[in-house]
Amino acid sequence: MHDQPSPSEILAAATALLRDELVPALPADLAFKARVLANALDLVARQVTLGDGEGAAAEARLKARGGGDLAGLSARIEAGDAPLDDAALLADLWTMTLAKLAVDQPGYASYCAEIQE
Repeated sequence: MHDQPSPSEILAAATALLRDELVPALPADLAFKARVLANALDLVARQVTLGDGEGAAAEARLKARGGGDLAGLSARIEAGDAPLDDAALLADLWTMTLAKLAVDQPGYASYCAEIQE
């Protein structure tokens, strides 16, 4: 348990300071770099908030089924040794993909459309 403010609140405050006060006061080249930094902080905040969650659970299910790590599974798929008609495998891969998009690209149009369904 953390004291207040939480890590998410600290990241939100730092990002707000960057975007609202520093970016407007900086020359264009530094303002761009500050926006990149704010976007990176947003990504870390999503990682802190969302954690590994469902994506990690799906990856654990793959390993439990003997899939090994994702690189091993990719090699099995490429070699034709993984059954791509396995509904549970496909569901776990889809869950992992959505979990990664939630952190990395939550504004991605196809992701937004999928989570609205």
